[in-house]
Amino acid sequence: MTIHSNGIKGELLVTYKIQKAAVLGSGVMGSGIAAHLANIGIPTLLLDIVPKDVTPEEQAKGLTLAHPAVRNKFATTALQKLTKQKPAPLTSKNNLALITAGNLEDDLDKLKDVDWIIEVVVENLAIKQNLYQKIDAVRAPHTIVSSNTSGISINAMAEGRSEGFQKHFLGTHFFNPPRYLKLLEVIPAHTTDEEVVQFMKKFGEDELGKGVVLAKDTPNFIGNRIGTYGLLVTVQEMLKRGYSVGEVDAVTGPLIGRPKSATFRTLDVVGLDTFLHVAKNVYDQTTGDEQQVFAVPDFISKMVENGWLGAKSGQGFFVKKGKEIFEINPETLEYSEVKKLKTPSMAQAKQVKGLANRVKLLTYTEDRTGELLWHILAPTLLYAAQLHGEIADDIVAIDNAMKWGFGWAQGPFEIWDALDVAQSVEKMRAEGHTIPTFVEDMLAKGFTSFYSEIDGDVAYYDGSQYTKVPVNEKEIDLKRYKKKHGVIKSNSGASLIDLGDGVALLEFHSQSNAIGLDIIQMINYAVDEVEKNYKGLVIGNQGKNFCVGANLGMILMEAQDDNIFELDFTIKAFQDAMMRIKYANKPVVAAPFAMTLGGGAEVCLPAAHIQASMETYMGLVEVGVGLIPGGGGNKGLYEKFLKGLPTGVEVDYQYIANKVFETIAMAKVSTSGEEARDNNFLDFADGISVNPDHQIYDAKQAALSLYESGYVTPKREKVIVTGASGYGTLFMGARGLYESGFISEHDLFIAKKLAYVIAGGEVPYGTAVDEQYLLNLERQAFLELVAHPLSQQRMQHMLVKGKPLRN
Repeated sequence: MTIHSNGIKGELLVTYKIQKAAVLGSGVMGSGIAAHLANIGIPTLLLDIVPKDVTPEEQAKGLTLAHPAVRNKFATTALQKLTKQKPAPLTSKNNLALITAGNLEDDLDKLKDVDWIIEVVVENLAIKQNLYQKIDAVRAPHTIVSSNTSGISINAMAEGRSEGFQKHFLGTHFFNPPRYLKLLEVIPAHTTDEEVVQFMKKFGEDELGKGVVLAKDTPNFIGNRIGTYGLLVTVQEMLKRGYSVGEVDAVTGPLIGRPKSATFRTLDVVGLDTFLHVAKNVYDQTTGDEQQVFAVPDFISKMVENGWLGAKSGQGFFVKKGKEIFEINPETLEYSEVKKLKTPSMAQAKQVKGLANRVKLLTYTEDRTGELLWHILAPTLLYAAQLHGEIADDIVAIDNAMKWGFGWAQGPFEIWDALDVAQSVEKMRAEGHTIPTFVEDMLAKGFTSFYSEIDGDVAYYDGSQYTKVPVNEKEIDLKRYKKKHGVIKSNSGASLIDLGDGVALLEFHSQSNAIGLDIIQMINYAVDEVEKNYKGLVIGNQGKNFCVGANLGMILMEAQDDNIFELDFTIKAFQDAMMRIKYANKPVVAAPFAMTLGGGAEVCLPAAHIQASMETYMGLVEVGVGLIPGGGGNKGLYEKFLKGLPTGVEVDYQYIANKVFETIAMAKVSTSGEEARDNNFLDFADGISVNPDHQIYDAKQAALSLYESGYVTPKREKVIVTGASGYGTLFMGARGLYESGFISEHDLFIAKKLAYVIAGGEVPYGTAVDEQYLLNLERQAFLELVAHPLSQQRMQHMLVKGKPLRN
């Protein structure tokens, strides 16, 4: 990304462009940031200190402290760990080639060639300042320097540095793991150029794919300040009111829009030692009642002394013994069976639609759930309002920090709106709480909520009036967009939306976005409409997953009722709809993300372009339920392989058939968009959006680009297959696995059907066959498998248990 600016309108002097970066510090966080930079294609130096000693193993190899292998050891070891960590920091192992290991003595001079230096060393001000002095001596005038500190003052770190350094220095606090957590806190120093701040905000959103909040240089910034406060209030209320660890987690998780890890499982994942460090940082910089909240209870300090640090030590608030999980008793530090809170309000809440309504019901109900929630939420909301203006300029930054960094579905001020601000304030006053002036003034002016709407857009209370929430131009919120602009046509499974600029969007919204006849009907309608009146079509949505496949329950029901004719009709309709996508006279762009399985992948394969998300988990997984792809997936993946080959080279069709067979038979699912490309679901021309909020925009631009470059409908061409000899090769490989005991007899039966379809039947090797011929083979095999009792058992097991059955 490039931004030209010097702060004077009409005059462009400074160009900020990040083409190379350096990360200083190769611990889990530093190496994770380096991995994320590599994921977006930025060559990165990863530097660490030089070891003080040589290990016996190194001595045995004749190595000394002068050898590069020893001097670069910490960074090199960190790179090796990147390929083994779970969840994977790299979107593709190939990205490792973009990271170069080195050390802070021999390679310091290389920093003059990078555009961004990120410091991620130990949280010690003196150590950081010493490192900055060295950086200051070698950095180029344009180079941005930032710290990933989670709490040390940005202004204190900048002290004593040159004017150029100070203008280009700020905090960039990633949350761990950097690839997956959305939040990036950007914290300017008093001396930071505004142009640098704005560049890093836009770069963070557009290139790093983050949700960026501008934070002020205060203890622990935004996320950790409020998040730690909320966690400690919860612990203190648990002790005060006699709840167990398990009871608290039963209430403070998905029930109120928080992650499954709730409170204490979250602390186990974070690590109790890390939590203590973060809490102490605020404790040391605050006073009075606020400071007392950050005083960690003695039992947690004792747990840390015992080495019970959570997940990394195998024991924390919870411990697993065999297959059973036990919770700690804070009074005795002994473990017992996990207790779960069950109250009438919790049962009632499950019937309530909408998170805001559910939270309000639970919080105001006078039972054990309501008592706990009120005494957790009330102080946290008051604290967030008290810090308004101190830790951030607006409530939006505070809410977004908690949503993006801690996985809250609603930020503090959104929760307050859900509780009804006036009603909650009345109860708070009755209990003797002091209401922050910011809130009192808002209510006095007649504003009853922190958020409202202006012209259909979200607006927030800015201290005097409602102001529209600033939104990146690339961010399209489909729910709000539809509310504002309406839809062209809709049914139970999908809607067609006018995205503007001549592009339409087909949005799936069935249960789990599973494909049924309603979606197939809307695909056909969408293609008809776009061919007549639009420049292109995007197929995308903003649900939990793009599409988990076909409606398995419907397929099983029809199969058990022996309605094979109905299934044949449905599968044929699905295949025909996929061919309409492929041969539409306007470009169709698929925008897959998260789970894109079975039929979801089949929707993408015939598209003119795929604009995947970085986190796209794509695969043809039908063998897991005793079937093979039925909507053209076998043919589609085979063609994708062929499309990726350079022209003018001799093609080994058997090799391609083998790879397609292996991918489908093993139900391989990519762990990223890049891996989907490695597995040939994406080709070289397909795109990957790093920021999921920008994916619909990116897909729209791809459709427009195809149209404006003179998009031509693909020619209907025959497909060269391996035929009988290829079928024999594929089947013999599967038979070998069966005879070795690796697969069951029914697995072999499925593999036989799959091999026959991929090979194109019993025609001679190298025969060019029609697409419809391959689709007919696929549909026939699918119907034979769906009628098989053992496949029906697998489908039933998946629907009931949620995991594959091997029978």
